[in-house]
Amino acid sequence: MVKVKSRRPIYVFVCYNLVMEQKPLIETNPYLRDPKKFRKALITNVSSSTAVETGASVESIVRTLLEGNKPHTFKKPQGSAR
Repeated sequence: MVKVKSRRPIYVFVCYNLVMEQKPLIETNPYLRDPKKFRKALITNVSSSTAVETGASVESIVRTLLEGNKPHTFKKPQGSAR
């Protein structure tokens, strides 16, 4: 007969409240620091996601997004009270 020592349960306490130095994402992500890289990555991300959801081609979505950079002129309708 073999005797086995009883094992006491081990409790591990994890503290989620430890203070860690956190830098803002804009300081750590190179795509956010450079506006041109950020814009290119954003257009790539949005166009590919939209293509998957809508079935449109990525190229057509990229064109639409790039054309969106042009300022729009809005005409006030005649007879408007505002």
